[in-house]
Amino acid sequence: MPKLAAPAQVRGSGPGGRIEISDIRSKLHEIKGGVDETTDTAKPYALAAGIAGVIGIIVLAFLFGRSRGRRKDTWVEIRRL
Repeated sequence: MPKLAAPAQVRGSGPGGRIEISDIRSKLHEIKGGVDETTDTAKPYALAAGIAGVIGIIVLAFLFGRSRGRRKDTWVEIRRL
């Protein structure tokens, strides 16, 4: 059975190296900053992909509706006697 890695030693800012609530808050703010930065850079690409997807769906609906309409066309032939 493989050995598991030993947990990292974490030292907080409290007495005796204890982790305080301020340590947790500062780490969460640090993580949130990284996430906000990533989402800000990804937003324009996601918006462009969404717009392209909607336009693609509209074009496909138009083409499928058009071909279906052609199949249902009725040809009427009028002859003079």
